[in-house]
Order: sequence, then C-alpha cells, then structure tokens
Amino acid sequence: QVQLVESGGGLVQAGGSLRLACAASGRTFSGYVMAWFRQVPGKEREFVAAIGWSGGTTNYADPVKGRFTISRDTAKNTVYLQMNSLKPEDTAVYYCAVRARIIKTTTPETYDYWGQGTQVTVSS
Repeated sequence: QVQLVESGGGLVQAGGSLRLACAASGRTFSGYVMAWFRQVPGKEREFVAAIGWSGGTTNYADPVKGRFTISRDTAKNTVYLQMNSLKPEDTAVYYCAVRARIIKTTTPETYDYWGQGTQVTVSS
C-alpha cells in the first residue's frame, strides 16, 4: 500500500523560503509521476508542480515558475518542493500526490495516492 508523508511546512515571512519533503513508501515508483498540489479553504485543489520519477522531467504551474523547484531522490524515495521568494498568496495546505501513469497531468482527479498535507503560511 502506498503511503505518502509530507513534512517541512510552517510559518515564514514573505520573501522567505521553505523546503517541503514527501517520503513515499509501499512500492517502486518507476514510471510514475509525483506531484505537489495546494488548497486553501473554500477553493479547489490547485496543481503546483510535477516530476517524472524515472526521467526527472518537470512541469510547473504559472504562479510558481521561477520560484519553486520540484526534485526527487530516488534512493530515498523522497520528493521535494523548494519554495523561494514566498508570497502571502502561497499560503495553503500542500499535498503530495502520486499518479500511476507516465504522463504528467495537472488535475487532482487523475492522481491515485495522496498524503495528509502540510500547512504553509506566509505572512506579509
């Protein structure tokens, strides 16, 4: 059974940085897609970034391009989201997700496994 455990969230001032981690277990993820989404109360879950587990190719949502970097450590079965130049509008619960297909997508419904989420709060 796939388990995803996020860590690294917290409170940071605008302009600061945080690094989120997602420890994955339960199977091998070769050929899968790992992604980060975020959600604020009353809004739909929003795509942030995705990475192909095998090839390491990446996709980013426009609001985070140039500020966030997704990466993975295949030896540790961990995916990271480095967030720089944080803005108050980045405040959300951030979720790690796994899609059991090779093609990256941006819609939450196409992802098969989810972590419990970690809160990121950016103060102005």
